[in-house]
Amino acid sequence: MFNDIGALELLTLVVLAVLVFGPEKLPKVIQDVTRTIRKIREFSDSAKEDIRSELGPQFKDFEFEDLNPKTFVRKQLMDGNDDLGLKEIRESFDLRKEMAEVTDAVNGRESATSTGTAAAAAGAAAGPDLLKKSSPDLLKKPAQPAADERPPFDADAT
Repeated sequence: MFNDIGALELLTLVVLAVLVFGPEKLPKVIQDVTRTIRKIREFSDSAKEDIRSELGPQFKDFEFEDLNPKTFVRKQLMDGNDDLGLKEIRESFDLRKEMAEVTDAVNGRESATSTGTAAAAAGAAAGPDLLKKSSPDLLKKPAQPAADERPPFDADAT
């Protein structure tokens, strides 16, 4: 409950309590606070048992901690049971496979699962001349213009 309270904060709280309540009343205040906390815990436990008994035998393994959204998601997604097909969804977001396909496409290799395979097959069936004309080789460096030739000027680009 108080996992993030350090020694300095605890010492500050003790000194503040002594100053506010005084050394004579402090033990009585501590007893009252612990008694109140104990009653709240007992009330909470009895309420949990009442809810479990009212829910019936279907919810015998029901844990109230599962009502916390983080705990619920962690339990449902990270456990071994895959009722909803979540494993397939997780694998569909695997970026390694997509990066491998992109790398293969950039390096000019054909990947077995790439979608460009069908387009390349269709282009090859149409004829090698059509394929050469429609898709320039982007991996080759463009030819350098002659030294006295100026590069084309695009007024819209500047």
